[in-house]
Amino acid sequence: MLKTVEIPLAGHPDKVCDQIVEALVDEYLRRDPKSGINLKACGSHGMLMIGGTVDSRADFDAGAFAKKVYKEIGYDDDIEPFVNIERPAEDESKAIVNGGSRGTAIVYGYATRETREYLPKVFVYANALARRVDELRKHDPAFGFLLPDGKVQITMDGDKVIAVTVVVQHDRSVERSVVQSAILENAIIPVIGECDGVKIYINSAGSFETGGLMANAGASGRKALADTYGGLLPHGGGAFCGKDPMRPSRAGALMARYVAKTLVKEGVAGNILISVGYAIGSAHPVFVQAITGSGTDISEMVKARFDFRPSKIVEELGLAQPLYRQASVYGYFGRDETSWG
Repeated sequence: MLKTVEIPLAGHPDKVCDQIVEALVDEYLRRDPKSGINLKACGSHGMLMIGGTVDSRADFDAGAFAKKVYKEIGYDDDIEPFVNIERPAEDESKAIVNGGSRGTAIVYGYATRETREYLPKVFVYANALARRVDELRKHDPAFGFLLPDGKVQITMDGDKVIAVTVVVQHDRSVERSVVQSAILENAIIPVIGECDGVKIYINSAGSFETGGLMANAGASGRKALADTYGGLLPHGGGAFCGKDPMRPSRAGALMARYVAKTLVKEGVAGNILISVGYAIGSAHPVFVQAITGSGTDISEMVKARFDFRPSKIVEELGLAQPLYRQASVYGYFGRDETSWG
């Protein structure tokens, strides 16, 4: 079966916006773990807009904080942040009393024995390749000509990699052929092994010298598929970047992954898909379904064993703390350092 996954590098415009709002979530939670947060960011050609709602005792300069994160990602140019953050409407505040859900959401969680990360192999490869390209840029002076923007795509037929695409921004002083050779030898081969018979595309459309928010528009939440399972599995449509952990689009998705991974590790099945639905204001989910790869419905067992209420998820997984910027590139899942895995 053919499968393909695309993963952005850390400096992709959409990922820049994701990292900024996730860093803001972390900072609010660090200062006030009970913060209610729902932020979005978008930017284009030197401008960055941050908007949304926050209910928190924390108070800091979000614009200055965003500029700091932008520099840390690897950009030297300046952006001009415009910040419009308000308190949530009274109607929303009333709807979420007594531990009720802070939104309506459909979320999915998945795990498979296919890899040690309990994720599909093509997804693991794509994230590893994106991470490798970024690490070369950030940590090895020999690759100082690499710049932050770009993306990778890996296509597999069964267990065999058949195509690899890397688009990476680079300094204008370096020939495209140098970039191609460096990426093949120092990123692609170390990640997937020898490439005999594999179609390789590295900056195949030409040189890529101007990138990031100076060249394109970006917005938070647009890489929700890359953040979860690479488009290989169902997705409810909502991103969780920029949101506090009581939001079901975040809490529910992390819990669904945790449950699926726990059960696969226990040997219940080789792969499991968990589906959960939430209604705003309701403490309990309106829908929980768990199906194994062989089609067995284990929903009743899952509902009896695990608590999918957002307030209980935050408690069980320890989500009311600054965890999210670190997970906002190369996928939120398959990480040993997180409680949800």
